Amino acid sequence: MVAVLVKIFGIENLEIAEDVVQDALVSALETWKFRGIPDNPKAWLYRTARNKAIDIIRRKKHSKTIDFSDPERKLLTSEYTLSSTMDNFWKEKYIKDDFLAMMYACCHPDISPENQITFILKSLCGFSTKEVAKSFLTSEDTISKRIYRTKEHFRKYKIRPEIPPSEEITSKTTVVLNTIYLIFNEGYNSTHHDQLIRKDIISQALWLCKSLLDTKLTRLPEVYALMALMLFHTARLDSRLSDQGELILLSDQDRTIWNKELIAQGSRYLNQSAFGESLSTYHLEAAIAYKHCIAKSYETTDWKEILKYYDLLLKIKSDPIVSLNRCLVILELYGAEEALKAIKSIKDHKLLEKYYLYHATLGDIHQRLIQPNIAVRCYQKAMKLTQSDAEKRLLKYKIGKILN
Repeated sequence: MVAVLVKIFGIENLEIAEDVVQDALVSALETWKFRGIPDNPKAWLYRTARNKAIDIIRRKKHSKTIDFSDPERKLLTSEYTLSSTMDNFWKEKYIKDDFLAMMYACCHPDISPENQITFILKSLCGFSTKEVAKSFLTSEDTISKRIYRTKEHFRKYKIRPEIPPSEEITSKTTVVLNTIYLIFNEGYNSTHHDQLIRKDIISQALWLCKSLLDTKLTRLPEVYALMALMLFHTARLDSRLSDQGELILLSDQDRTIWNKELIAQGSRYLNQSAFGESLSTYHLEAAIAYKHCIAKSYETTDWKEILKYYDLLLKIKSDPIVSLNRCLVILELYGAEEALKAIKSIKDHKLLEKYYLYHATLGDIHQRLIQPNIAVRCYQKAMKLTQSDAEKRLLKYKIGKILN
């Protein structure tokens, strides 16, 4: 909704657009509480936001707050054309393009990649500051400052939302894909205490990626590769939690309930990504996920091939999280001592110190080295760094196995 409202009010009035969305959501909570959820909640929200936008246009049509000289807004100043013009903004066929155009507008070259992604997640996708902070492994205060700086940049330069020309599409799509993947990861491993997996957010990420594939200009190899990667992960969702909501490790998951149709779809997208000359991180991550999906059991996983993919990943981009995941593969291939050497050699330990999986991995390694006291301390530190109740229960279970 924000993207459509920005088109109506202008990027310089982003706060007005956000306020309208907030008011629409509050109205929904108040109305649906007594009348029940409507058959089409999205249409209800769109209609409510549309009506609130009309009220604002009527109040401000004689002020200088909104630039009505823009051809798309000129008809909003007349009561004869206000309603029908507003309806055009909310047609379903335009909403997807407006959203994508707004995402690309956020990828202005004068805005840092971190600020671009932060702004898209917070303002367009409705993420909380805490959720965005988790995605970046940073503080909520840092995220708030990024959002403020980005808003100031939009306000100053009045950047117009539009899908970029072909010569700029590849570089700007990279940022858009990063954002989509962060959205997916938040759904796959949510910040919310009571809900580890958020299928609504995962669906949003898949829809955004599919929207790029549905647009000829953005149908790039790395877009196909990301779609494949997300489908491979989505295929395993139902096996990640027990009926009681307990987190199940990959080694213990019931592979018979993995979604074979989604794995097949992911394979097709991965095959379709094999054109052009670029090899992206998404290609390699999708290849790793594919190897996990086709393994008949955890024990028969092709760890050596997966290690090769991780080595290639690190050649493309030095990333401490990738290095940490590589250590888990070394743990399976060569044992705990080699894994400990590998984890100690990772650069940027300060960043990983804030990441609960770093300490959880250390706990697993020390447990295999039969160093229970160190393992327990690592698991306890990991528990303090995660907001997820399911992850805390899993870590508590591991501690209990050691102490008992």
